[in-house]
Formats: sequence, structure tokens, C-alpha cells
Amino acid sequence: MTDLVILEFLNEYDLELAPTPLYRNLQRHGYDIGYSTVRGRLSELEKRDLLTKDSDGYYELTKKGTAYLNGELSSEDLEDK
Repeated sequence: MTDLVILEFLNEYDLELAPTPLYRNLQRHGYDIGYSTVRGRLSELEKRDLLTKDSDGYYELTKKGTAYLNGELSSEDLEDK
């Protein structure tokens, strides 16, 4: 559920954010997700190629992440094989 919140938030607001600003903005918008959870989930989402991280530490949605949100990929498509 947390992964989906992060992906949808970045997509809805068309953002690229580092962990701390993302955490703060999620809090401002009423999501009760801890900072360590946000930071950990960002790394996992990057490993699945749903997010990409630039050299400054900012994360943004990838094409695969957008496809997942659009229902073009299932959660099974994202599992390690």
C-alpha cells in the first residue's frame, strides 16, 4: 500500500523529490508514513525500476512506473523471476 501511495503521489503532482521532501509532503497531504519507511520503499521501488534516482538523490517515476499505475503491468510482472 505504501508503495502505491508513493508512486501515485509522485505521478499526481509530477514531482521528483529526495526522501526528506517526499516524506514532508506526504505528511502535509495527510499520509501517516514514517521517514524510514519512505526512504526504504524508495530504494525498493528503484530496484524494481519503478523509480529512478538521479545523482542528486532525487527520485522520479519511470516509464515502467507509469505503466504500472496505468494498469499495464500487474504486481506479478514486478516480481523477481
